[in-house]
Amino acid sequence: MTQATGYAITALGHIAASNGRPMLIKDIAEETRLPHPYLAKIIHTLSRRGLVITRRGVGGGVVLARQAETITLHDVASALDDPVLEERCMLGNAACSDDRACPAHAFWSQHRQEQIDFLRQRTLADVAAFEERQRQRSAA
Repeated sequence: MTQATGYAITALGHIAASNGRPMLIKDIAEETRLPHPYLAKIIHTLSRRGLVITRRGVGGGVVLARQAETITLHDVASALDDPVLEERCMLGNAACSDDRACPAHAFWSQHRQEQIDFLRQRTLADVAAFEERQRQRSAA
């Protein structure tokens, strides 16, 4: 996955762990140690793609547009047009297909599908649970 998708998943997991409380981008960036300007750009894209809602003013901030259990990591990668979702050859050849099977085709087809399945099965609720465990360890 791209760095942007990784940052987005981290930030959205952090937002999901806030239990619906709006969070300021600067606070998310500080608490997750992500670069604020880059995160702001990512959040803007996620807002346009319908994964988050941003509100200005007093009590404003960023909240998830849907329940964390319904937003998959695949949804996040798709919203950011992550190349991990593209059907491409592992070795960089032309489009990956059975008709043009390179030496890595059988291996990559299987593992690529496992990767896609993993992204479809994991949700922001899973990431939020991880965030909460990390927070509890830090507090202890």
